Amino acid sequence: MQFAVQEINSDSELLPNVTLVLQVYDSCTVIQWAVAGTLQVLTGHRPPVPNYRCHQGVPLAAVIGHSVSTYSILMAQILGLYRYPQMKMQDFDLLGVEMNVSSDLADLINTRKKETSISYFSTSSLLSDRTQFPSFFRTVPSDAFQSQGLAQLVLHFGWTWVGLVAVDNDYGQQGIQIVRREILKAGACVAFTENIMISQPDLNAAHIARVIKQSTAKAVIIFSIDFYLPYILDELLRQEVTGKILLASEAWATSPILSVDKYLGLLSGTIGFALPSGTISGFKEFLNSIHPSMSTGGEWVKIFWEEAFSCKFPDQKTLTGSSGTSTKNCTGAENLENIQNRYNDVSDLRATYCVYNAVRVVAKALQDLSDCHEGEGPFSHGRCSHIWNFRPWQLLHYVMKVRMRTSSGRELFFNENGDPPAVYDIVNWQLSPEGGIKQVKVGSYDTGAPIGLVFTINVSAVHWASGGREFDKMTQPSTFGAVDNMSYPNNSVPLSICSSSCLSGFRKATLRGKPVCCFQCVLCPRGEISNQTDSVYCYKCPWDMWPNLQRDKCLPKPREFLSYEEPLGVTLTVISVSSSLFPVVMFAIFIHFKTTPIVRANNYTLSCLLLWSLSLCFLCSLAFIGFPKPEKCLLRQVAFGMVFALCISCILAKTIMVVFAFKATKPGSNLRKWTSNRVSYLIVILCILIQTFLCIFWLSFSPPFLELNTQTKSGVIIVECNEGSPIVFWGMLGYLGLLATVSFIVAFLARQLPDSFNEAKFITFSMLAFLSVWVSYIPASLSARGMYTVAMEIFAILSSSWALVVCMFVPKCFIILFRPNMNSREHLMGKDIDQTDKVK
Repeated sequence: MQFAVQEINSDSELLPNVTLVLQVYDSCTVIQWAVAGTLQVLTGHRPPVPNYRCHQGVPLAAVIGHSVSTYSILMAQILGLYRYPQMKMQDFDLLGVEMNVSSDLADLINTRKKETSISYFSTSSLLSDRTQFPSFFRTVPSDAFQSQGLAQLVLHFGWTWVGLVAVDNDYGQQGIQIVRREILKAGACVAFTENIMISQPDLNAAHIARVIKQSTAKAVIIFSIDFYLPYILDELLRQEVTGKILLASEAWATSPILSVDKYLGLLSGTIGFALPSGTISGFKEFLNSIHPSMSTGGEWVKIFWEEAFSCKFPDQKTLTGSSGTSTKNCTGAENLENIQNRYNDVSDLRATYCVYNAVRVVAKALQDLSDCHEGEGPFSHGRCSHIWNFRPWQLLHYVMKVRMRTSSGRELFFNENGDPPAVYDIVNWQLSPEGGIKQVKVGSYDTGAPIGLVFTINVSAVHWASGGREFDKMTQPSTFGAVDNMSYPNNSVPLSICSSSCLSGFRKATLRGKPVCCFQCVLCPRGEISNQTDSVYCYKCPWDMWPNLQRDKCLPKPREFLSYEEPLGVTLTVISVSSSLFPVVMFAIFIHFKTTPIVRANNYTLSCLLLWSLSLCFLCSLAFIGFPKPEKCLLRQVAFGMVFALCISCILAKTIMVVFAFKATKPGSNLRKWTSNRVSYLIVILCILIQTFLCIFWLSFSPPFLELNTQTKSGVIIVECNEGSPIVFWGMLGYLGLLATVSFIVAFLARQLPDSFNEAKFITFSMLAFLSVWVSYIPASLSARGMYTVAMEIFAILSSSWALVVCMFVPKCFIILFRPNMNSREHLMGKDIDQTDKVK
């Protein structure tokens, strides 16, 4: 601060003919002293006299301080009554943070009667309330921005289970509440929230350390000033707490009192927000030029001098508390350039830089005030304030309008709440080659940056803690669909989660009484998938797809139908084709032996028609094999019904004609005229017409169609023909059953015919077999699924067709080919006479 004032006074262009004077008051970190100092500066009298100005010299222009937010709030309430601009350059705690252990009130005295006040280290978000603190300004961002940035940092690394520790004052409580709100808003969870109780002797350190140790949260945000943290860190060391990642607020992110070897194991890998660093030209030379003989701050310099050079000034026992045991006396001739310590290290100025900027802001406001031209001023009627005679609220106006470029190249200005642009460095505590610890910048948080560049971090530059038992396991999948990440190979980002991530194929199921971040992994139900890690829901696959075994993606469902490539399909095809040749061979035999008695006696024309229909019956089963195209669905059942209707109607006609032929041989019978072939043809045509009518009705009103059935078999699409109207379908089969039943009854009643006319017996057995097959088909088809339903119908077609061939034509062909002596009129007639005698 003193350097900044000297630099301004030596600048002939900034405030020509104006000299800034510095007055310093030490509050000694006592809030009552801070109030007393504020009133003393305002009144110019010791002890202070409230509401009075006792000095006649130049008035107060601005107040720089306090560093602790709580103190800054109290000061701002007093200074706000007079509209004195107060600039807080850095506020820790709620109102401001104190540098080291003391807080400075700096008055930049320039003219009579008008004063301005600014702060450099108070960051409490409460100070952004312009209703309560209308004249408060600061050169550090509000904690609201820092808290939001810390929450973004947590979320950036994917940490969803975070512990919170905050000092029990305005700074800690306000800041940690914003962090908590932002974390919860983003869907993450807070494992615990503990307070550093500054009213207790041990600051509640033992309890906090025990909670941190027992919690499964790896990441812990500590929102506190560095003054209180040694108590907590010592307790963490005593309880051997390891494997935790500490996130630091800016109040201790670059603390020198914590950067000691004692805490290397705990703080290595810490990451946090720090005030942006800057450079001050000529500042190192100024620091090395201070001397105990200085009029301003001379007593403080003597204390520093004794510690820096390990000496003591004669008769100055009270400065360091020593009792005369120093090895040498301080002469004042010691040279600061010969030593190197934190005091003259200007490579990483942060809080110091904020103090410097606060003084420059006041100077810039005074310059803007002095550059005003009458008639163009900001006050009523274009008036200006004079540099030698202005009121506090007038300088306050210019402070609000300040826009200046800092030495680091950033633009500094204040928003409507008196806050500057929020800029932070993200620092990582890393081990230095010398074995100590250093804070390395790995990113930044700048709310004034373009969208997408507000939060930037180089993750590869971050060094995570490598010690502790929790860091020894390699990343590997665990059971029950969860993933553990307990170690950080190749410097990978560690995890801080309540429950291990759920793999694809699982979903998160919340645990009763636990936060949403604590869950168990549940396998997706049948027919559903999840293709993302930590999926909350499982999703049904499309109707034509089915989950794989891992249930993390949908696969096309296999399509099932009785294919020609299937072994069952090939077998049935071969049987159908080969079976259709037998009726053809028999038809050839009948043609060749059509003049023989046994062929003529069995109605040659109907037998030939029946053989051709049986061959078609075998072949119609092929329509049920292969992909069921729409046209195939329309025709296959109709073809089956028509061919079998022709077959059974021929058998029915043969049965009736056998009965008529036998009855017509009796004397005086009137049935002779019904034995004509035209009657048999009429029976066949009539039966066919009825079946034709049923099929036309079926195709017209409810035809079969192609259907992709996903309900019958899970995970399989059955490509099948929906029969349309089941009533008509079963009506068609029922009609065939009716024809077969009538043929069976007629043939059964005619079973006593003479042996030479044994056609009725063969028809009886064939119809019995036919009906048995189709009656068995009904329950079998209802119990079968998929392609086996079609296979059952093909089996019924082939079985019933073979029953007709075997029972009706095999015996005749056997006699024709192997017993020609039985294929004679005499034999047939003889058998007829013998059978007649037996009947009589």
